[in-house]
Formats: sequence, structure tokens, C-alpha cells
Amino acid sequence: MFMSQKLVLIGGGHSHAIALKKWGLNPLPDVDLTLISDVEQTPYSGMLPGHVAGLYNYDETHIDLCSLAQFAGAQFIGDRAIGIDTEHNKVICVSGQFKFDYLSVDIGSTPQTLTVPGAKEYVIPAKPVPDFLEAWYRLKQLAASNPEQPLSIAIVGGGAGGVELALNMQSCLQEIFKGKHTLEIHLIHRGKQLLSGHNNWVSNKLTKIIQQRGIKLYLQEDVREVLADRLICQSGLEIEASRIFWVTQATAPKWIKESGLKTDDRGFILVTDTLQSISHPHIFAAGDIATMVNYPRPKAGVFAVRQGQPLFNNWQNILTQQPLQSYIPQDKYLALIGTGDFKAIASWDSLGWHSTLFWWLKDYIDRKFMNQFVNL
Repeated sequence: MFMSQKLVLIGGGHSHAIALKKWGLNPLPDVDLTLISDVEQTPYSGMLPGHVAGLYNYDETHIDLCSLAQFAGAQFIGDRAIGIDTEHNKVICVSGQFKFDYLSVDIGSTPQTLTVPGAKEYVIPAKPVPDFLEAWYRLKQLAASNPEQPLSIAIVGGGAGGVELALNMQSCLQEIFKGKHTLEIHLIHRGKQLLSGHNNWVSNKLTKIIQQRGIKLYLQEDVREVLADRLICQSGLEIEASRIFWVTQATAPKWIKESGLKTDDRGFILVTDTLQSISHPHIFAAGDIATMVNYPRPKAGVFAVRQGQPLFNNWQNILTQQPLQSYIPQDKYLALIGTGDFKAIASWDSLGWHSTLFWWLKDYIDRKFMNQFVNL
């Protein structure tokens, strides 16, 4: 008797979302497709800062994974993966185990906090996004109900995520406080300059914007300890804050490496040009959780989006025993960094610009991406 092949997906990241949409348009027969995710609504990273600023609502920034799975003919399992039994081809979840012939992983990444005393107890990591948003909504509600009460926020991490968060949080909260001088935002970064992965113009421009907007910037400061109402840096600097958000270098969950998959030094799955694990070729990985051995790239949404098509192609190729296709990511990419005021900075190689035009371009690109998952 012929048995259907089992393709199981862990996570609803950008690559999986695109590949699932393409599968729904071009399905293969005799394949049992399963999506395992601990959330039913997956956030689109490109629009999250705008959501924080109040420029987009929740539905505009999230993909309904249940509807997407149904469109793709996939079974949706609302559960959290905590391991992979690579010997017996099983995904281990909180509530059970699920067999697979082929597996694909796209679960994103999380900020690294556990090495700093007190961080686990007192900080709000930017990921997982649902937990972050729940904390942000509570903070907005608190601010709206007590606009006279001083509010001090610290954001740790001066990459694109931390800078966007600082600017967009400020835009939203200033609207709530209506010009009252009750808001303080602190941005702490261990590096010599903001956005070290971008060119000097972009770094300098964002530094200037941060300072002009009254956000207190601390460079070359390493957080040593976090307490309930403050953080302490290696230099001895103490910053009082009622909320501390953590947007530092990304890392992978420990269970990835513990599953026996070959990983890099931060725990991300090492993959070939075909997006297959270098140690387990029947397992694919894409998005932030994957590191391409031959083409390492920053952990940025633009690369996750671009991997969706080749990932889909190679799922179908391996299931039909066809040669797999190599994917070579672009060397340079356009980064659009929203500043929370209907303007955006464009960063391309050694060039940079800041204008309203780039906000509208970013808005167009983001809405175009999300529209493909509406009314499935």
C-alpha cells in the first residue's frame, strides 16, 4: 500500500508563510502537510515598529496561520516544539510527538538575555513578539490612565531593532502624554556607534535623530545587572527605568542544538545552498533560525522573505526526487528603517537617505507583502 509522505513545518516565519501560500497554489498529491506553531497569528517584522507607533492595527501586521494552513491544505497544530528526535524523525512538542519524512524549521530567533543577572526576571525581550506586544499594550494602557505619572523606559540594544523601537515607542507615547514632560526613554548600546551593520551616514543620521528627539543615548555601555527598577552598567552607570526592553544580538533556542543538528556558535542551524541542514539533509531551515554556510547574511527579514520561493521549490523537488536548486542570496540589500514620524531612512551599501518618500515606499512594500495573505 502506498503511504503518503509527511512534510512537517515548525514555525510560521516569513519563509514558511510564503512557501505555504505557494503550496496552496501548486500542491503536490500524496503529501501530508502539517504546520506546528505555538501562535495562530504570526507577526510580520517589517510592520511591527509601525504597529508600536500606532500607524498600523494588529490585523494589518499579522498573518492568520490557521487560514493560511487551510489554504495550503495543511493540518494546523497549535503547539510548541521543544525538540527534534532526528534518529526517529519525530518533532517533540509540549503535548505530543509528530512523525515526519521531511521537516522544515522557520522559528525566528530571540534576544540573548540569560547571561546578564536579573535580565530573565525583569526585562521584556523583543521576542517572542506576542509576549512583547502584550507588555507594550499594558504599558500604553498604564500611560493613558495616568498621563501625569512620570514614565521611564530603557531599551538595551542599538541595532536597527532597538533604534526603531525607541523612536516608534516615543511617537506613540508622546501622543498619549500630549506634550507633558513625563516621558524619558534611554537607549543603551555596547558598541561605539548605532547600527554598526550599516554605513556611517546611516549610523550618524540615526544618532542625530535620537538626540534631537530627546532620547538619552548611552554608547559603549555594557549592562552588568538588571534590577526591578533600574539597570547597572559595567562602568558603574545606573539608569532608573520602570520598563526595560531587550533588543540585543539574536540567538537560537537551546533545543535546536540539543536535537543533534549541526549549528553555528550561536545555535543557528547550518544549511547548504539548498537550505538543507548540513548534518541532516531531510531537514530544511530558513529565516533567522538558519545560517547559510557559504553565504552568511545578517538576521534580517528581507532574507527570510527571499528564501520563501527556493524553500518551496526544494520541498517539492525532494518530495518528487528531483534535483534540488541552489539559492544564492543577494550581497547588498535595501534596508528601510522607520523613524515613527511617517519618514524612513533608506540604507543601501555605502549610501543613505532620510525622507517621507522612503516611508511611503516602505509602506507600499510591506502592504504588498501582507496583502498576499488576506482573504485566502
